[in-house]
Amino acid sequence: MVILCDAFRISPMKRLFALVILIGAMALSSVAHIPVATLVKIVKAEDERRFDATLETLMKNAKPRTRERAALAAARIGNDAALPALTTLVERDLDINVRSMAMFAIGEIESIKSADFVTGILSNTKEQGDVRARAVEAAGKIAAANAKDPKSKELGTAIVEALRFEAGRRSMPDRDTIILGLTAALRVRPDGAAEVIAKFLGYSDERVRADAGNALARIRTRIATDELRKMLMSDSYSIARANAARALGAAEDKDSVGMLLDAALADPDPRVRVSAIGAVAALKDTSVVPKLVVRGNALMAEYRKSKFKNPSEKNELLTIASTLGRLMAGTSDNDAIEFIEALRTADKFTSPESEIAYARIDPGKYVGWVVDSPQEAFGPDWRSSSAVFQALGTIASLETNGKNSQVRTRAKLLLVSLIQGWIGGDERVKAKDSAVFAIPDLLQAFAAFKSETTSDILRPLLESETDPLIRAAVADILGDQKANPDNFEALKKAFTRSLLTDKIYDDATLTIMNSLFKLDKKEASGTLILALSSSDYLVRKRALQLLGDPELQKDNPGVPTMIENAIAKKKDQVSRFSVRGKLGIINSTQADYVRAVSRKNGSVKAVLTTEKGVFTIDFMPEDAPLTVDNFIKLARAGYFNGLAVHRVVPNFVMQDGDSRGDGNGGPGRSIRCEVNTLPYERGAVGMALSGKDTGGSQWFVTHSPQPHLDGGYTVFGRVDQEGMKVVDSIVRGDKIIKITIVGK
Repeated sequence: MVILCDAFRISPMKRLFALVILIGAMALSSVAHIPVATLVKIVKAEDERRFDATLETLMKNAKPRTRERAALAAARIGNDAALPALTTLVERDLDINVRSMAMFAIGEIESIKSADFVTGILSNTKEQGDVRARAVEAAGKIAAANAKDPKSKELGTAIVEALRFEAGRRSMPDRDTIILGLTAALRVRPDGAAEVIAKFLGYSDERVRADAGNALARIRTRIATDELRKMLMSDSYSIARANAARALGAAEDKDSVGMLLDAALADPDPRVRVSAIGAVAALKDTSVVPKLVVRGNALMAEYRKSKFKNPSEKNELLTIASTLGRLMAGTSDNDAIEFIEALRTADKFTSPESEIAYARIDPGKYVGWVVDSPQEAFGPDWRSSSAVFQALGTIASLETNGKNSQVRTRAKLLLVSLIQGWIGGDERVKAKDSAVFAIPDLLQAFAAFKSETTSDILRPLLESETDPLIRAAVADILGDQKANPDNFEALKKAFTRSLLTDKIYDDATLTIMNSLFKLDKKEASGTLILALSSSDYLVRKRALQLLGDPELQKDNPGVPTMIENAIAKKKDQVSRFSVRGKLGIINSTQADYVRAVSRKNGSVKAVLTTEKGVFTIDFMPEDAPLTVDNFIKLARAGYFNGLAVHRVVPNFVMQDGDSRGDGNGGPGRSIRCEVNTLPYERGAVGMALSGKDTGGSQWFVTHSPQPHLDGGYTVFGRVDQEGMKVVDSIVRGDKIIKITIVGK
């Protein structure tokens, strides 16, 4: 009101202008508002994975914001039945936001049926920029999801041509088309992509330069190394320098060794340093080792002075250890070993990176240490056992020679004895032993040796183990063995057990299905049809995907009819009720939906107190209402309090929310993905997944832009730049002491 009074004290013309602005703002607000009842209808359809007349009608609503939101729902549901309605919106709607969102949805559905439509949009260089940008993004997603289809090559060509057009424009190239086109190119890797991507390395926009470097790194091309070296040495944007380092490493550009080493030792940004250290490893130039060791020892001195249990230097130290392991494999280099032993001791042998590095540099000495020092190797923290198992598994890939053969045999026999010791252990003790979290790594390590006895040793665990993650590991290993009737029958039996008894984790059920399919598609069909009776949507969904395989259907001609019947019974949708658990079903009530969609961006936040300091997540409930609501409910129940950060990848993500600590834990329920158009920039907060719609409690924060995650993982919050200083300092093992929710 004060602003209005002030406005009307000025000249008549300015008063009129202010009034027009006010009326326009009110009109926009009215258009933008979607009634809560309508939003609930949309979110329910998303939650059920149901595309029907409800959403089709809303796509024709008079309000553009409602049409846009209904199109986003179609993207999340992923049913290609929505394609006709979406293409109509792209072709005929008068609102650019609606057209852009409909194009985004077509990409999310990933149906090859849309290939011609998408290439048609891209061929029209006069199309509006927002729509072209989403069209090039869609081309990348559709082509990547249908790589074997001939149409995917046409989509790849369209991506390259779209980027070439933008690179050649004399004025006003479209930034969004370039950025989304670069990501599309790295997803598809079409012919000619590297050459056109390189044109953007000298672009004035720092984000474009960085994304071009990222794309070249992921494509692994040797093109444009001169430009990348210039970027590494002089670009003002640290992410551009980091991505240039990654790209030079991927190109194995030996002429850049000195520059990469300088960046690894002295760049002011730790994200650049860790990227350069990793790149040096790919160049296989051992001349850098002495300086890396000196740098490592200097960091260890700072590490020891730190007031923190897990000093922030740990991220960089582990990267150095990994690089030394790759460069000095089999050398028994004393300086490298001395540095790594100091790091291992300080870290209490809990980091796979340093254990693997030691095993690579001196495998014989490492196996001897495991045998002679079991109290250190298999200490009270199960993470030490996990790290040791992973290190022993790397010995399977040693270069073949007489000495290595002896070490391999010794390591394999050690792993067999450890497995037998676990199998023969007291079940009551095992049930209470956190060492269970390390057993999948033990089994995978043994499998790496490709022993003829692998199946015979591991198969009994399918019946004896109560932990579904162990059974999942066994099933995964057996699926990679030669076809074996005993393995197949054991897997079938294990599937029935998992289907009936596993209530908190469905990993075993899903992995067994995949392994049966790999071993014998025809014989697997019976089990897959049985899976359609599961209360878990994720199990039914995977069964429908596998049953849709053309080769399987060729051997089982009745399967297509069974799929049609299953869809008619809504087996492709999510049900609301289950007596067996909360996985893959709807856990939200009407009150949950109303509360979730009523929140506005900025109305609620989470304050996280960690061992390194405090940072805040500003939630985006308008973009991901159920994901935000799920996080808030878990936080208010104290779920996250005291959990250790189980994953940190420098210059990528910090990840938390795992109740087990091994990367597999969750709350015993799953939520649907709420993909949106929010980009994964620095500080984006997303939901971690093991496949679509598998989110639960694990979340992550990005250290730097990660465009390849866009549209694949739900963005539901942001951390500001001040908070990111705390996030950057967090290392694996740090604890989230508590999370406090501010707002409703």
